[in-house]
Amino acid sequence: GVEVGPQPQGVARADVLDKMRKIVKHGLDFVQLFNEGKEFPPCTTEVFKIMEKVDYPRNKNGEIIAIIHPKLQDQDWQPVKNGDPLFLTLDGEVIPYQGNCTVYPTFINEAAYYEKKQAFVKTEKIKLTAKHLRLPVS
Repeated sequence: GVEVGPQPQGVARADVLDKMRKIVKHGLDFVQLFNEGKEFPPCTTEVFKIMEKVDYPRNKNGEIIAIIHPKLQDQDWQPVKNGDPLFLTLDGEVIPYQGNCTVYPTFINEAAYYEKKQAFVKTEKIKLTAKHLRLPVS
């Protein structure tokens, strides 16, 4: 599957549709070249691996008591280090990230995830290596 965004629910954006078309075209080009017998060399690429979903801070009644900090808003895939701000309480208190490694939040403050109790998803950046790839000759 291919998920392309961000875009608000129920909105069709031309720029996002164009990105999706390009991604699908690259995928189809790869399949065609692979089927024609092209050999692809080994490669390494960085990806983001999901660590955990993070909920909004809540009170004992389950009500949200803090919002995404302005410095985190619209910063999907950007590094967050120990002490960086994550949330801002309605009283103005900053709630920082407390962790021993750099994380890369994504799906930050997405409207579709409020009901799922998800403020963002913490990811880690890792490298994946692929061996050469070629269609076996029969």
